Amino acid sequence: NYDITYVNGVLEITKSSKPVVITSGNETWEYDGSDHSYAQYTVKYGNDETITGAEGQTEFTLSTGDKITVSDAASVKYVADTADKNNTYTYVLGNADQYASVTANYGKLTITQAPLTITADSAKKEYDGKALTDNGWQDTEPVGLKGTDAVESVTVTGTITNVGKKDNVASAAVVKNGDTDVTPNYDITYVNGVLEITKSSK
Repeated sequence: NYDITYVNGVLEITKSSKPVVITSGNETWEYDGSDHSYAQYTVKYGNDETITGAEGQTEFTLSTGDKITVSDAASVKYVADTADKNNTYTYVLGNADQYASVTANYGKLTITQAPLTITADSAKKEYDGKALTDNGWQDTEPVGLKGTDAVESVTVTGTITNVGKKDNVASAAVVKNGDTDVTPNYDITYVNGVLEITKSSK
């Protein structure tokens, strides 16, 4: 008894308006001649969903079921590598086109100087009218070198001619690893040696 006309409804899904924000962590190491990375990430989805990953965790699942996979964590080795937002990475978000906003924030990886102590040599002799000098620094092993780093040179200055004592002063060390100058990675403390002339026993 009816001539029925059917009118279709429409099912529509729009992009999620909740922002997805991926943030890598911050970390600091003292220089040791090795590469360092910090693969720690926090994922926020809107204001009510936060996933804080353990270090090394690279896969995160949103409440939508979509997964974020993080890779290619940055690394630092030298003090000069320190910079804001240098903890970079890449990511893949499943169904990324279903989200209106996805942001990658980068943390900071820091390398601080390592302490290094270099001591100037000391020397002693009886008075003979001639100046006493000693430009050495190897009598006392440098303390604090990392890995295969080595002190290549040190400027040592000091002189004394008459009876008494004077400082033998070390400065301007150059530290290398192979052909690479790694001096800026050290906070160098210089310890003076002593030049001493005693009275002639003759």
